[in-house]
Amino acid sequence: MKIAAAQIKPIKGDINANIENHKTLINLAINNDVDLIIFPELSITGYEPELAEQLSIYYEDSVLNIFQKMSDENNITIIAGMPTKADGKLFISSIIFQPEKERSIYSKRHLFPTETGVFSRSESFCQLNILQNKISLAICYDLSDPNHSQEAYKAGSNIYAVSVLNSVNGIEDDLIKLSDIAKKYHMHVLMANYTGESGGYECAGKSSMWNNNGSLLGQLNRENQGLLILNMENNQIEEIYIN
Repeated sequence: MKIAAAQIKPIKGDINANIENHKTLINLAINNDVDLIIFPELSITGYEPELAEQLSIYYEDSVLNIFQKMSDENNITIIAGMPTKADGKLFISSIIFQPEKERSIYSKRHLFPTETGVFSRSESFCQLNILQNKISLAICYDLSDPNHSQEAYKAGSNIYAVSVLNSVNGIEDDLIKLSDIAKKYHMHVLMANYTGESGGYECAGKSSMWNNNGSLLGQLNRENQGLLILNMENNQIEEIYIN
């Protein structure tokens, strides 16, 4: 199995332009035989809480149908970020497209303090089963609650996949936390982050992967968009940049 963390430079609030950028990276993943690709937190809009209400959709909205089509036609699982609405509430969500399956969703359980006035926290847990691997999803501040990764471990996950917006000021602490999660629970861990600017933050890039002993396998740079690809069979890493 090959898994990929996509590092992107978002365009603020421009859903169509960001979808086109996602398609470029998904096609790159397809050309490299990737089975699962994960994008950063709120990747389709950029991390823009003040715009989230007006940009939010129901997770089954047809604007995202292209991702299901790409998933079905190329046998790849795609996880992209979007503000979603349900029952009069607003959520930070990862929308999951799996080949020949109904679209599904994981919404952030642990909100950063600045998010609590805009978004609601969910009670959901998400584990995907792909090619004999069990993958638990997390979104950014989820990783700061020890119960979240512990739940993934207790559910038998061997991969912990995290979508983030991480700034140059916050990245180093989270890199340590993620390495510790990998070491403590013997899970492979991957983190997909932005480059550029989003939500007023200078994003840190450095999308990363760790093996199940907590050792860093690979990390993208700060500046460029691209993919970090891990072959689970042999722990080999590929770094591919597009600009």
